[in-house]
Formats: sequence, structure tokens, C-alpha cells
Amino acid sequence: MSDRESSAGQQPRQRIDTSVPHSARIWNYWLGGKDNYPVDEEAGDAYTDVFPGIVTIARSSRAFLGRSIRHLVEEAGIRQFLDVGTGLPTVDNTHEVAQRLAPEAKVVYVDNDPLVLAHARVLLTSTPEGATDYVDASLFAPDLILEAAAKTLDLSRPTALILSGILGHVADHDQARALVRDLMAGLPSGSYLCVNDGSRGTDPAYEAAQDGYNETGAVPYFLRPVPQIEAYFEGLEMVEPGVVSVPLWRPEPDGAGEPIPIGQHGGLGRKP
Repeated sequence: MSDRESSAGQQPRQRIDTSVPHSARIWNYWLGGKDNYPVDEEAGDAYTDVFPGIVTIARSSRAFLGRSIRHLVEEAGIRQFLDVGTGLPTVDNTHEVAQRLAPEAKVVYVDNDPLVLAHARVLLTSTPEGATDYVDASLFAPDLILEAAAKTLDLSRPTALILSGILGHVADHDQARALVRDLMAGLPSGSYLCVNDGSRGTDPAYEAAQDGYNETGAVPYFLRPVPQIEAYFEGLEMVEPGVVSVPLWRPEPDGAGEPIPIGQHGGLGRKP
């Protein structure tokens, strides 16, 4: 890893704590990944004992990400992606989907989790025509993110900002909205915002399971009413069908019948 990649975020190095479950590693476990520890598997199993549907939510969120990236590449012509809070690499990561369709696409991943950093070499693969980079920085430092991303991306050109399952980690909704605004302010007209996050109002069992998880001492994740998720897109031009439960966002025929709403909402909006 180059000096630029290891120091771009100027974040102090943290040790990987394997004694406390971590949401990124639990999510990786639910998606069938291997980058987790027994404590994460135990927490993940305990969650699924209460709410087995969380595995569907995890996989539906990943599927939504893939469909939105395909729309951005094929229909919107986007070739630059800034993926903040990327989490651990699994299958069909942002650069894999984008570069499969447009080999020249450039992707910058941002995270500050030490385990994600340890796997940065996996993320930092790219087609010869494109680029894939990693920035060690926190969502709470939007100026730092934009400065570091500009070393790989041309931020005078339209760029897609991806916030997948990350804004729920910001306890205060007003602060979450401000972070989104600050990041989008650094991107030009024609850029896009892609958000999907856990929601309230669709699945009470999911809400009860998540509220219980937040009381365990693990890193909390806050489900939000749909209007609060819609608020992240204020001032943007929404791509149809707007903010909906992620299985309902431009579903692809799969022979499994009509998609069923879940407690995960997302959408895609264009900066005018």
C-alpha cells in the first residue's frame, strides 16, 4: 500500500478489537463473508434468532447497490464513484459492478474501520483502464474525504456519492443530513446521491430486534422513519420511483414473484 493510501485520512491507527461485536463484521457474516470473528458470529446468530429476516435485509441492500450502480453507469453515464462507509469487501463491490460495465470507471472507497483497512489491498484492485483507491477517513470529516478523494477522482466531473447502510450510525439525524449536504456540496452539477438505510414503519420485528441490539453495548445503528431518509435528498432531482423499500427500487425479473417490502429504504437523486 502506498504512503498516500495509508495516510490520506490522517486517522490514528486503532487495534482490531475481537472481544466486542462490530456491525461491519456482522454484516459481512450475514452476507456469507469470512472476515469476521466468533464474537461477531455469536452476535449475528443472536440477532437472527430474534429476527431471521435480517439476512434478507442485508442481501437486499447489496442487490439495491448493484442495481443503482448499473443505472448510474448505463443510463446516467457516471464514471466516478465515492463510496463512504464501504465496510468489508464481499461480492459485487462498487468497483466490480461499475468496472464490469465501464472498465474506465474510477472508485474511491472510504472507511476508518481497522479491519476494513487491513483488507484494503482486496479493495484496491482495478481494471487497467480505471482506478480503485482507498481513503482511511471518517464520515464525520467530509472535507478530509473530499480532499483525499480528489487525488483519484476529478471532482469537477459528475460523481456518484454512495452511502450504503452508514447514516444509521449517526445518532443525530440533523447531523447526518449536514454530513450528506457537506459531501454533496463538494460535487458538481450532474452528480448523484445514492442512499439506503434501515427504516422504521415497515417491519416491527426488525425494529424490536435492532433496538435490542443497540442496548448490548455494540456500535449502535438507528433505524429512521422514511421521511427522514427522504430528507437526505432535499434539493435533488429524484430518480423514479423515489425513496422506496429497496426490493421495490427498479426490481429485476427473477421468477420469484412480486418483491416484498422490507425495513430498508433507499433511493437515487441527481444534483441539478
